[in-house]
Amino acid sequence: MKKIDFLATDGIGLSGILYEGKEKNGKVILAVHGMTSDCFKKRDDIIAKIANESGIDYFCFNNRGSEIVKYIRKEINGKTEKILGGTAYEDVLEGYEDIVGAILKLKELGYSDIYLQGHSLGCTKIVYTYNELLEEDEKDILDVIKGVVLLSLIDIPMAIKVYLGNKYEDYLKLAEEREENNSKELMQRGAFIHPISVKTFLRYTKYNKDIDFARYGRDNDLEKLNNIKVPLFMRWGNDNEMILQKAEELITIVSNIVTNPNKNIDYVDGADHGYHGKEEVVAKEIVNFVNKN
Repeated sequence: MKKIDFLATDGIGLSGILYEGKEKNGKVILAVHGMTSDCFKKRDDIIAKIANESGIDYFCFNNRGSEIVKYIRKEINGKTEKILGGTAYEDVLEGYEDIVGAILKLKELGYSDIYLQGHSLGCTKIVYTYNELLEEDEKDILDVIKGVVLLSLIDIPMAIKVYLGNKYEDYLKLAEEREENNSKELMQRGAFIHPISVKTFLRYTKYNKDIDFARYGRDNDLEKLNNIKVPLFMRWGNDNEMILQKAEELITIVSNIVTNPNKNIDYVDGADHGYHGKEEVVAKEIVNFVNKN
């Protein structure tokens, strides 16, 4: 294990852990965690161990949305600026800067085959980033992305509407009223499952055009997912998972819409949103997918 420090492309300082196997074949899984999380999950340890046994390295890092609230440092023109970060303050679109920075660091370390793995909001960041790279025609980066692994990609805008129920419009109106002068303040208790700033709340609820692509069961062609041309692996759990449909129904919906010829879409029986107790099952499935692609 090695601690790796690097910069996101906008100058934010980030750190992660690189798990190295005994054999080197240029393959590495780049893991992007979700809300309030970090790179020290038991799930990462287990996936890394099984990956290393197959000659695949594993890199997980704390992105700017790790933990709930923290200070992050940004390098600007040789000067360091300290700003508020963490899940409560992050803009999910800035995940692009973090992921591209991590890819560039792995390229610098000599990796030629990078498999992007996301969990929950980390999936949203990966799908958004991949589509942005396509739009910007970043061939040098796209060429090293050999596969995409999405664990528990959820329909965030709809999930928030369901969670808030008939209070949704009231919270949205409150956020809009505070947007201009108080966007960094926290929303009142109950607006989300954890503390969240006005700016971040509005990204998920109002300014969500770029992340509203997992519209399962809604009139949607999953265009952003269909733009992924490299092999695609998707999993959910069926126990207390954060999805509106039953897992069996969801994988049927997604499988029928996603056109990727190298798709592997299923659920892990008995797994919850975080795959607690099922880490080894999902780890073996991920490693098998990487080895075949």
